[in-house]
Amino acid sequence: MDLDVFVAAHRPEWDRLDALLRRRRRLTGAEADELVVLYQRAATHLSLIQSSAHDPQLTGRLTQLVARARSTVTGTRRASWRDVTRFLLEGFPAAVYRSRHWWVPTALLSTAVAALLGWWIGTHPEVQATIGAPDELRQMTRPGGEYETYYSSHPATSFAAQVWTNNAQAAAMCLVLGAFLCLPVIWILFQNMLNLGVGIGLMSSAGRLDTFLGLVLPHGLLELTAVFVAAGTGLRLGWTVIDPGPRTRRAALAEEGRSALGMAIGLALVLFVSGAIEGFVTPSGLPTWARITIGVVAEAVFLLYVYGLGRRAVRRGETGDVEASERSASVPLAA
Repeated sequence: MDLDVFVAAHRPEWDRLDALLRRRRRLTGAEADELVVLYQRAATHLSLIQSSAHDPQLTGRLTQLVARARSTVTGTRRASWRDVTRFLLEGFPAAVYRSRHWWVPTALLSTAVAALLGWWIGTHPEVQATIGAPDELRQMTRPGGEYETYYSSHPATSFAAQVWTNNAQAAAMCLVLGAFLCLPVIWILFQNMLNLGVGIGLMSSAGRLDTFLGLVLPHGLLELTAVFVAAGTGLRLGWTVIDPGPRTRRAALAEEGRSALGMAIGLALVLFVSGAIEGFVTPSGLPTWARITIGVVAEAVFLLYVYGLGRRAVRRGETGDVEASERSASVPLAA
């Protein structure tokens, strides 16, 4: 593309669009129609320049012009309960469902890694010795020790809030850092599995693995699923950087990034539920079978939510992205 020729050919249209946007008086019907046509053309011009002849100064000007025109054409839109309902019943479950080919293998592989680490630590005393002194390990694993009192060491409300905050931060880091070629996500996931493996190994070596699982499973099923979904989505985002497919890398990252942002909000709600279970159910006096049943039910409800509502939403064309009217215009690409 000859940028100078392109600018010379279309500058009058951009200037006319700018003049219409600056009008103080109410536009006539013909002027309003003209504004819409010029806005659509300017959006196409912006996409062409971004993909073929990127010029920072011109791109900045057209970006501002298109944004002002979009605001005028579509009007100021406020979030409503309809948006919340759409997000909860369509957008979020569809985004999770679409990412299932990433987070399900992530969950299976991570669980296998945690189990392998637990077996290795539990069957090798020399590895346990690198974790802590014998007295420290006994203090952690004995009846009434640190592993058991951890869940009741603080008031339930503050503990649940702290757990929710920490897990939400971990999930958000997986989502955001996935764009860095997946590596930070793998490291965060490994750290989580290592912590779980240490608990499994130490408690199994003390003959108290059933107690440990009784404490972890009620909240851990839903909590780890949320972490796996975040990690899988982060890995998908990172792979988009490597292989954007038929889309431009910019467009692919924008689409997947918007979906990941919505995923972060939805997972924060899921982690709020798991934090409440960890704060109020795990340290309660309920029998172990009852506490685990609550955790299994919470996990089953989430999976039904994703594979039920999510599958139906995806079949209707939902992707978890914002509505088409709120996306930037783009030029169609050949397959």
